[in-house]
Amino acid sequence: MRWNYTPVDAASVEGLSRQQETSRIVAELLVRNGIVEGEAAEKFLQPTLSTISDPFLLANMEEAVNRLLKAIHGKQKLVVLGDYDVDGVCSTTLMVGVLRCFGLTPHYVVPRRMDEGYGLTRTAIDRALEAGKPDLFIALDCGTNSNVEVAHLRSLGVDVIVVDHHRSKDAPRVDAILINPHVHQSENDQTWRNLCTVGLVFKLMHGLLKRLRQDNHPGSHDLKLKDYLDLVAMGTVADLVPLHGENRIFARHGLRVLAETRRPGLLELMRVAAIKPEQGINPVDISFRLGPRINASGRLADAAISVDLLLSDDRLFCQKAAQQLEELNRERQEIERAITERAEQLVEEFYTDARGIVLFDESWHPGVVGIVAGRISRKYHRPAIVLGNEGELAKGSGRGVPGVNLVELLAECADCLESWGGHPMAVGVSMQKKRVEEFRTRFDDVIRRTSGAAVEPVIDLSGWLDGTEVHEQLMGELDQLHPFGQGNPEPLFGVRGVIFPRTPEIFKEVHFRFAAEDANGRRINGVAWKQAHRLPPAGQPLDLVVQLNWNHYNGRKSLQLELHDWRVAQG
Repeated sequence: MRWNYTPVDAASVEGLSRQQETSRIVAELLVRNGIVEGEAAEKFLQPTLSTISDPFLLANMEEAVNRLLKAIHGKQKLVVLGDYDVDGVCSTTLMVGVLRCFGLTPHYVVPRRMDEGYGLTRTAIDRALEAGKPDLFIALDCGTNSNVEVAHLRSLGVDVIVVDHHRSKDAPRVDAILINPHVHQSENDQTWRNLCTVGLVFKLMHGLLKRLRQDNHPGSHDLKLKDYLDLVAMGTVADLVPLHGENRIFARHGLRVLAETRRPGLLELMRVAAIKPEQGINPVDISFRLGPRINASGRLADAAISVDLLLSDDRLFCQKAAQQLEELNRERQEIERAITERAEQLVEEFYTDARGIVLFDESWHPGVVGIVAGRISRKYHRPAIVLGNEGELAKGSGRGVPGVNLVELLAECADCLESWGGHPMAVGVSMQKKRVEEFRTRFDDVIRRTSGAAVEPVIDLSGWLDGTEVHEQLMGELDQLHPFGQGNPEPLFGVRGVIFPRTPEIFKEVHFRFAAEDANGRRINGVAWKQAHRLPPAGQPLDLVVQLNWNHYNGRKSLQLELHDWRVAQG
């Protein structure tokens, strides 16, 4: 494992530290994030809801709000179709929840992955219309590229709103009111351009609420849109959008709302996921606990279960639904574990020299291959696409590495594919099975030609610390930078001159605990996950790569190092 540390401008660090009255360490992290002047630092360190931009600055927002007002005043029939991932589920929950407050009863549908495929497909539309033709059809987290499907709805006399954040493959031709900042870009839209769909839905509901309050509509002044930020935070974190601009504001405040949520469904989901909201909610709680359980229904069953759970006020129903998601998640974990083992075996046997990894097996479930792609990508530090079996198609997901844009890569391989789309770090893709080998070769060639992504795993260090600088006061300073996530990564520090006075303790056969000492003999506890095969030596100076965490145990909170790598101290 190669450690990479790129120094930043020392004068900028010193100036920012002085301006913001913060430590050199925090100032360096700000500069590393491209924040070099005081006003930008102030906004980053203290993101406030009051700075959220006027929703009507977004293209087509006025038209979309007017169409929703027409639906409310006319008590029209609505259908909401949202994608089956966390962003889509939270978008649907937010939209339906708010519209219910104003007298509408939207019928909501989530595509069934195995039967209907991804997004706004004709089969999903047909099922949505089984309850009768609506006046308005709203597609969330999908639909930007669904020209034919939207045209079908319009031919039936149905109006269509699409709220989405996926890139358009071609010039948009959809005959719908489309809210998508990646399609309709404008000047000075940096703060909202990278919102995921639930963030865009929040903006749409914000615009709707403003207009309803202007008209003194009954109940409009009672609704607190801030209470829905728990949903926005979940979708924002889970969908891996960069936590800058309004995404950062939504995530920061939404995590606090999530920790205090009164939604019975979320409380039950936290219970089965062993999350203690009184200790605060972090992005990792969404990424590794709440998110996978919400996603499990869409991967293996029907994602409408998750929407039902988040919308329900029935505690007994929520208990049963949360338990159902827990069981589906366990099933997903077992399937994923088996696929991951086989995928790693294939890489080691056949693709050790590949710059981009493409794996396919007829027996693999397409609903979990995205998780496997993430594991393969992280382990081998290469873009990875993992495909499962879906009838005549090989269908799956891809996960990227920093510096490699998967959307751009797939654009150069588009003639091999049946469908594709997504974001620079996460994509969905399908192709004829007979073209998998052709795609594998093309994908690897494009990466070699355009990026030359290094095969050697690299740890990018956020800064270097002396062991004596690792203390709880530093943790308090780092709290200003939360939430960490895409675009604002959890800092990994190199720590010099640490000694393990005794051999670390192995637990559960694959992990180890340790107690390290700094130069003053002060003890710092830590843990290393899945590294029991490589124990650091006791009694000699070491350099460590660590993440700094709070450990909650028996009602107490203490600093804990999470060890990522180590080496015998140099020099």
